[in-house]
Amino acid sequence: MSENKKTALITGITGQDGSYLAELLLAKGYRVVGMISRHHNPLGSANIAHIEDKLDLCEGDLVESESLLQIFTTYRPDEVYNLAAITFVPQGWEVPTVTFDINLLGVARLFEAMFRLGLTKTRLFQASSAEMFGKPTTSPLTEETPMRPVNLYGISKLAAHQVIGAMRAEKDFFAVSGILFNHESPRRGQQFVTRKITQTAARIKLGLVGELLLGDLEAARDWGYAPDYVQAMWLMLQQNKPDDFVIATGVSHIVRDICEVAFTSLGLNYQDFVKTDPAFLRKTDVRTLLGDANKAKSVLGWQPKTDFAEMITQMTKSDYEQLAKESHV
Repeated sequence: MSENKKTALITGITGQDGSYLAELLLAKGYRVVGMISRHHNPLGSANIAHIEDKLDLCEGDLVESESLLQIFTTYRPDEVYNLAAITFVPQGWEVPTVTFDINLLGVARLFEAMFRLGLTKTRLFQASSAEMFGKPTTSPLTEETPMRPVNLYGISKLAAHQVIGAMRAEKDFFAVSGILFNHESPRRGQQFVTRKITQTAARIKLGLVGELLLGDLEAARDWGYAPDYVQAMWLMLQQNKPDDFVIATGVSHIVRDICEVAFTSLGLNYQDFVKTDPAFLRKTDVRTLLGDANKAKSVLGWQPKTDFAEMITQMTKSDYEQLAKESHV
């Protein structure tokens, strides 16, 4: 290994963002260390199967301080990307103690390990979330917009976001938060609405199911493409001074738009198959989230490259091909 080769540690490497980030860093010549919890979802392993032989994978967990100490002692990373989290909003209500233990205290444990080993030059990226804004009264949302989260996931992420800011101010750590708006890809978890739509559309096309049940079709989000967003994560750790950035497309779409693009790409009319079900409505769900990434564009030189329709079409095609192979259609 070259002496000048940077080492990056990615928590949550088997997830959507972690796997795309690993690909990016490997292409840039990094030594990439991936932390995998023994409790991780084995489905995620498929996301890194094609690059697994190029990675240093190690067992660790954000709730286990000793495992973090061991990893930091062994690898002494130049950069840390904390992408491990309870990320599905409804799950936050089901396991609140686990949500806070991972999403908030996990960040504190990372800092503690860095403190104990004197890794004051290590740079840390934290994946913050647009859910921290809650139900904002203004739009689009910037780094300066007041944050008032309305769900436990958003609350845990805001607390961690504030820990990052405090460590940066008090201890001079190069620690940054990317305030990430929704971002999708064929590797998105199947519980998220985008993937639920693209996968069910593919199932309907293949004759495996007959309808798709959804909640609020008018809920609006700023949906971007995950590979574009991991580029922003890397750029944030290459700056001369640490700062937080909104990462978003600046374009809003509603759930109905996802349905229209996904079904149309398969030659179907979504109105023939999509039905609403009150069971999928959430009391505290945020109706609209739209980001303003002008700061990221001007400071980082970052901007999204893949548009909404192209992304949803790609996801639908991927799901169709995979399901056709599995069902031998």
